Amino acid sequence: MTTNLTKPISKKLLFAILIVTIGAEVLLYISRYSYFASTLYDAVMVSSFFIGWKLYRRLGQEGSITKTSRQRILQFTGAFLIFYLGSTVINLYASMAFTDFNDNYDQYIQNYTDSQVFAAEEDEKIAAGGPVLAFFDKVDTIGSDLYTDALAGLEEVWRLAYIILLLMIFKKMFRRRWEGGSRDLFLMMALFLTSILFGIDHTLDTEEPWSVKLGAIVTYSNMGLLLGLILLWTRSLWLVVIIHSIYDITATLSWYYIDFALEYFALGVLVVHVVLFAIEKINQKRFKHQMETLVLEK
Repeated sequence: MTTNLTKPISKKLLFAILIVTIGAEVLLYISRYSYFASTLYDAVMVSSFFIGWKLYRRLGQEGSITKTSRQRILQFTGAFLIFYLGSTVINLYASMAFTDFNDNYDQYIQNYTDSQVFAAEEDEKIAAGGPVLAFFDKVDTIGSDLYTDALAGLEEVWRLAYIILLLMIFKKMFRRRWEGGSRDLFLMMALFLTSILFGIDHTLDTEEPWSVKLGAIVTYSNMGLLLGLILLWTRSLWLVVIIHSIYDITATLSWYYIDFALEYFALGVLVVHVVLFAIEKINQKRFKHQMETLVLEK
């Protein structure tokens, strides 16, 4: 995999990678002072889709067996369930180990919920302006959250671009060890560093006490590491992008709009996974039986 990831890239693609990685972090930090910087950050996230389209093939494996639609869905459901269970454990650990971060996060959710209650009171006034105005007011409220969560999935392009960038640096700086077979070690180092950066980036856009920042960095770094491991396991950038986006969307719906939306979605994914897994096993046994029959007939 490291050989594919470190294939030569053009100057234009290298510039784009630097914008998606370092440029995005600079904009994220400035966004605490400037709404325009926040808008530019969103623009970089949108444009990262096209960068991901240039990079995702580097994760592929030549000569790999083409998966059926059922196998692809199974891979998605399995990966989502792993991330859901892992993130649940991480959140439980954070709630016990980093009380300041946990309290701060709970307060953030409460403040946002209160703002939604206030908005609901304002809806009565807006409704007087007609159903069209009321409809678009609701779209603005929910749509803004869902748009932000959907863009969050493209942070996985940021991760892949950073991994490629770090591996290229390691390859140049430690050429002997690279040629000596330490490539997987360098890949794990790149994954670990990007996970820490992922955690730090979740603290750049706001000013918080260090007790809160430390909890955020550890929590989101662990989540980033889990997403990164899923990325390397599945070798599918877009699968991880979708998992990240859907998790954030359902979590937002669960916190602010629909109680236990994330849990209900995870339960639905579990049911689909079990059913498809059973069908896949039955088909494998049937195929194996057919092959054994053909061998005996010969």
